[in-house]
Amino acid sequence: MKYYLLILFALLFLISCQETKESGTYLNGNAFGTEYHIKYFEEEDYGNEIDAIVEEVNQSVSTYLPTSAITKVNEGDSTIVVDVIFVHVLKLSQRIHQESEGYFDPTVGVLRNAYGFGDDEPLKRMDSTVLDSLRHMVGLSKIRLTETNQIRKENSNTYLDFNAIAKGYGIDLIGEFLESKGIENYLIELGGEIRTQGKNTEKNKSWMVGVEGIDSELKDRSYTHTLKLENQSLASSGNYRKFRMDSLSGNKYVHTINPLTGKAEQTNITSTSVIAKTCAEADAYATTIMAMGHEKTIEFLKRVKDIEVYYTYLDEQNKAKEFMTEGFKKQLVE
Repeated sequence: MKYYLLILFALLFLISCQETKESGTYLNGNAFGTEYHIKYFEEEDYGNEIDAIVEEVNQSVSTYLPTSAITKVNEGDSTIVVDVIFVHVLKLSQRIHQESEGYFDPTVGVLRNAYGFGDDEPLKRMDSTVLDSLRHMVGLSKIRLTETNQIRKENSNTYLDFNAIAKGYGIDLIGEFLESKGIENYLIELGGEIRTQGKNTEKNKSWMVGVEGIDSELKDRSYTHTLKLENQSLASSGNYRKFRMDSLSGNKYVHTINPLTGKAEQTNITSTSVIAKTCAEADAYATTIMAMGHEKTIEFLKRVKDIEVYYTYLDEQNKAKEFMTEGFKKQLVE
């Protein structure tokens, strides 16, 4: 089973309409540069409230909005008081940063921009001297949250980018909102990341999600396996679609950056899927594992509990291999 798995959002009920409580309510819309698709078993349409949550997250942690809190922090505004979304995302990032011994680090934003995966044009020259200067700006330990919820940076040029966790956190907020309305069974899919609660009561089964093989096309995606989820979230990361070839040097740069070396070079892990309690955690852990590589991930999983993982990697002979935790294997529906 040598598949490079990404979450496939081929959920058969993705219809933008209002139906009966028994067959479910279906919502879709735009969020975080992609689309969301939601199913829950209640007649009330919460589309406007969900859009408001998305806007709140954007105004807090979107680097693409010039008015967002994170943009102002990155521009050097030390007076701004960040909101609860920013605080929660930062604190969760700090926890996973410690657990991963630095492999998860939202301050790689300056490197992501330099390699051409962020908001700016890529640097024309990326040699060891330039890389060393950029690395002085990287390090989540250089960021401090004051008692009044203001951000202090050791290096004024340090650039925060919560891209690897914010989308998952936004999904969690939508899920928490639905639960606050008494909705016990739902599925949220946003940009390929998923959060589930309860079951698909229409079929009286766990929520079923397809997982995608490497040969599927962007415009005609197919899936090779099915995974059952209940009160869990799922996120994936992979480099085979997200890379850039430098026209001058011929170097291939992947979007997963190693914060410890500053290099945008692919590890021996080619894709990963993570099941966790929250989507923010699944999102962050998937990125972490991509940066770690196979050997370090095996050790990492001995320390971190309550997640299930699948990933593909290349062995020393460059042959495709796979790793799957026992918990992930048990949730596959063959």
